[in-house]
Amino acid sequence: MSRADRLFDLHAVLRDGEMHTAADLARRLGVAQRTIYRDMEALAASGVPVVGTRGTGYRLARLIALPPLLLTEAEAEALNLGVLIVAETTDPELHAAATALAEKLDAALPEDAPAPAWLTAHHARASAARGFSHIPVLRSAIRSRQKLRLDLPGETEVVRPLALENWARHWVLTAWSETSGQFTRIRADLIDTATALPELFVDEAGKRLEDAAF
Repeated sequence: MSRADRLFDLHAVLRDGEMHTAADLARRLGVAQRTIYRDMEALAASGVPVVGTRGTGYRLARLIALPPLLLTEAEAEALNLGVLIVAETTDPELHAAATALAEKLDAALPEDAPAPAWLTAHHARASAARGFSHIPVLRSAIRSRQKLRLDLPGETEVVRPLALENWARHWVLTAWSETSGQFTRIRADLIDTATALPELFVDEAGKRLEDAAF
């Protein structure tokens, strides 16, 4: 039996959801236990959700397959925020699951429109979960017209948050920077910390969203 056939058979056996020891699998397939260990590592590396370790046995994790969904931008944002809430839990399993789900959502966001040049200027790609974590603060500050202090890699800016948009898998804040005296666009995943300041702002000519000319 070729290794490819054996891996296929192993996957078929594990699909029953039960725990199978390496010894049982070895007898069933007529190979040594060491071969089963290597095969399990190969299955896991290929993306098969194998759960278990040597000495305890192996099974497949139960996965939930969702049919294709069509979401509005508001629905996608609500889903992202829900993931964020779970990610804030102290339960390590739920936190890890929420972080993994955030990465899957990030990868699933449409890329049919090319990202504008200003968005791809930063070659470093930060964590999607970190980007999601700032969204509640950014949204609240936009609604309440509250200034923000943003700690970015190598710099800190005080801004008037004006709008939050999704571009090519990234959440982007459009703001008037009190620090630089000009409009700026900042990717949420590149923000280290976002702190709402007690100071509010009002519309001023030249500093409003409609005045931004990117």
